[in-house]
Amino acid sequence: MKEASGTHYNRVAGQSLERLSALSDGLFAIAMTLLMFDLRAPVASAIHGEQDLWLALTVLAPRFVMCLMSFMTLGIFWVGQQTQLNHFIRADRHLAWIHIAFLFAISTMPFSTSLLAGFITYRLALLVYWLNILLPGLMLYASWRYARHAGLVKADAPADLDKAVEDRIVIAQALYAFGVLLCVISTYLSIAWIVVVQLNYVVAPRFRPLFRR
Repeated sequence: MKEASGTHYNRVAGQSLERLSALSDGLFAIAMTLLMFDLRAPVASAIHGEQDLWLALTVLAPRFVMCLMSFMTLGIFWVGQQTQLNHFIRADRHLAWIHIAFLFAISTMPFSTSLLAGFITYRLALLVYWLNILLPGLMLYASWRYARHAGLVKADAPADLDKAVEDRIVIAQALYAFGVLLCVISTYLSIAWIVVVQLNYVVAPRFRPLFRR
């Protein structure tokens, strides 16, 4: 019996890893650029001396920290996604849509960053930011599990790669969740914890193998 055209289309759609990677690179570049748009130089008419400039920069400091934190977040997720794509044979329609959902979450990072920067003492703003970290993590986890189940992972991938990828995502998300719980004490403490976790993943110290990239 002749295969339905829709079924055949679904079998061949979204197979290009190169196109998926290109889309990701472009969206990450835009999101990272938009983060910097939230940093604006002090208005010249309001500055009448060095002291005024120092005060204006001090007021701007929390917003700069938020942008730096989110820039690291995006960098960590970009590396995580590219690591997965590099170990796939090809994509398929389902995997492509998982990564499109991942990219949607990434595209909202400038919004959640601006929200937290503007309401840094509000727990709700911190919760929104945490959700913006949780959702991409869940999508990357789903991506790897699906790719392994669908036979899309390269046959020569290291034997311990499954555990390394999944542990990395689970541990990172657990650490971020713990950081959010610290907002019961102070949102500043939560933000400091998140920054430390991110620096750990950026530096990837050798004495913490589960945290390595």
